[in-house]
Amino acid sequence: MKHTTLGTLEVGRIGLGAMTMAGVYSASGLDDAEAIRTIHRALDLGATLIDTAEIYGPFTNEELVGRAIKDRRDEVVLATKFGLVSHSGGGPGNLDSDPANIRAAVEGSLGRLGTDHIDLYYQHRVDPKTPIEDVAGTLAQLVAEGKIRHYGLSEAGPETIRRAHAVHPVTALQSEYSLFTRDQEPVVLPLLRELGIGFVAYSPLGRGMLTGALRSRADLAADDSRNNNPRFTDGNFEHNLRLVEQVEVVAAQTGATPAQVAIAWLLSQGEHIVPIPGTRRVSRLEENLAADDVELTSEQIAALTALGEPAGAHHNEAQMKMIER
Repeated sequence: MKHTTLGTLEVGRIGLGAMTMAGVYSASGLDDAEAIRTIHRALDLGATLIDTAEIYGPFTNEELVGRAIKDRRDEVVLATKFGLVSHSGGGPGNLDSDPANIRAAVEGSLGRLGTDHIDLYYQHRVDPKTPIEDVAGTLAQLVAEGKIRHYGLSEAGPETIRRAHAVHPVTALQSEYSLFTRDQEPVVLPLLRELGIGFVAYSPLGRGMLTGALRSRADLAADDSRNNNPRFTDGNFEHNLRLVEQVEVVAAQTGATPAQVAIAWLLSQGEHIVPIPGTRRVSRLEENLAADDVELTSEQIAALTALGEPAGAHHNEAQMKMIER
């Protein structure tokens, strides 16, 4: 696999998001052994960036990743996140980036991951109660102590990024970016290029819709959280499926799958953009990583860029309130 850099951190051009291995969408069919095989296969194929978070589970996803990388730690660029679990009593789902909470979180993550350092440590969502300067200052201390190597932000807006970067260089911003979610393009991506910050794109496949595998809402399990995502509700789903059919036209032209085309389009948007498609199966992983070899023509890139707006917000109302733009 080709490599790129996030700030000064070298990574494979496509990474692996481990979130779905914790049953965040659906607990149906969870298989830890297959998930571990998937992580091992990702490393075999050069996908060095493995992404998790303490909130996934909560906590169980980090434990799973820790078991998977136990004998292969040197091959991994290990990323995890803090800030959506309050360790002072608030518990999971509560924004908390107080310096004491960050320190409690990092110790917990290090233990669950079975490592003495985290390569890329993200603030999962901006905490309006804690000045970003205090957050960046605490993370700079953790870098100096060797507990983390780099830090990043997730779903942070331009002002927050600039203020954090002024305290200690931000290595990467992780936010949603795909053919279906383009709001990073006007302001944030130019800012990252200006500051030398990398971009990690989560949900690059539109939560699975851009794979073409979902043809109706009936394809979602009853416990699947996407049933409550605005883009998967009645009416919106059908509109968005018509957009996927346009991606399938390009896929047929290239001999690739829709998922590979969607990832290849993202890779064409900038050298320092790293998608982290999530999966818990080896077959899907191999399909996703093969996008590294898909070459889109300028005409195909233009057609995909002009795809049109999806129907529905990319998160529910409560989640959208945690996103800065």
